[in-house]
Amino acid sequence: MSTEVTLTSQNFKSEVMESDTPVLVDFWAEWCMPCKMISPLIAQIADAYKGKLKVGKVNVDDQGDIASEYGIISIPTLIVFKDGQIVRQKVGSLPKQDIENLFRDLL
Repeated sequence: MSTEVTLTSQNFKSEVMESDTPVLVDFWAEWCMPCKMISPLIAQIADAYKGKLKVGKVNVDDQGDIASEYGIISIPTLIVFKDGQIVRQKVGSLPKQDIENLFRDLL
């Protein structure tokens, strides 16, 4: 079972902005093929780094306000937050190692 958190307008502040651990946020959509390609990698990372890294997913079709707030114009977009601040951001499908490189030094 995956440990990813579904992020919404209601829980984004508590799950991401107030998190004690770094947070990897995946902005995605159901119709996005590159999003589907990295989804299993995101789930593996969520499980592998449980307790050290929180992994959240924002469906841009359902949570357009969050996507708009962070200027998401292309998906998948991965953003790493630490202490409520954006630390890193990447757009597009990435190999697992490149995704891990976004946050590994923050753990």
